[in-house]
Amino acid sequence: MSRIALVDDDRNILTSVQMTLEAEGFEVETYNDGQSALDAFNRKLPDMAVLDIKMPRMDGMDLLQRLRQKTDMPVIFLTSKDDEIDEVLGLRMGADDYVRKPFSQRLLVERIRALLRRKEAIESDDRGEPEASQVMQRGELTMDPLRHTVVWKGNDVSLTVTEFLLLQALAQRPGFVKSRDQLMDVAYDDQVYVDDRTIDSHIKRLRKKMRTADDDFNAIETLYGIGYRYNEE
Repeated sequence: MSRIALVDDDRNILTSVQMTLEAEGFEVETYNDGQSALDAFNRKLPDMAVLDIKMPRMDGMDLLQRLRQKTDMPVIFLTSKDDEIDEVLGLRMGADDYVRKPFSQRLLVERIRALLRRKEAIESDDRGEPEASQVMQRGELTMDPLRHTVVWKGNDVSLTVTEFLLLQALAQRPGFVKSRDQLMDVAYDDQVYVDDRTIDSHIKRLRKKMRTADDDFNAIETLYGIGYRYNEE
């Protein structure tokens, strides 16, 4: 049973998310500020943490910075819709993903499961345990779903879970168009509604991150009014 720490100063969020995660079989610990969470983590680390960014006594950014000094434990940020700068900074500091408020609890559960699978794969690799290779190679692109790693032209690219899933879906069949509806199904549970602009925003951020590895990255093509296509180089 994986132990999940929830850190948020909104007691309603703590209570509702705790109930959802416990119903899914997780052990849950809750904290309403960053300092109390850090004190508990210094005694015993959970398997992963879900952190609000804006909190009293110690905000999510400060808490993440302290955590990254001693652990690679998976961390998901909860952010407001106006916190795009904080999202980017948080990912650079070592957050693994973010979910925007108000959020679907089903979506949060899926993001937690995805990161825990990645953590287990990395730990298995460290122990030298054999496992089936699922590495995908498409021209200059290499993706390892088990370890959630992306390499473009020899350079590592750090993507959120959603961005990884979108790139994987596009690259699986180079030259074939994926509609926005198809990409929504890939990135989100079919009971979670998101509009077209959400997918467009993810693709925009995905391209921006790939261009940190290669200024000339243009493998993801937009077909206006239709969707997106991955062109293998």
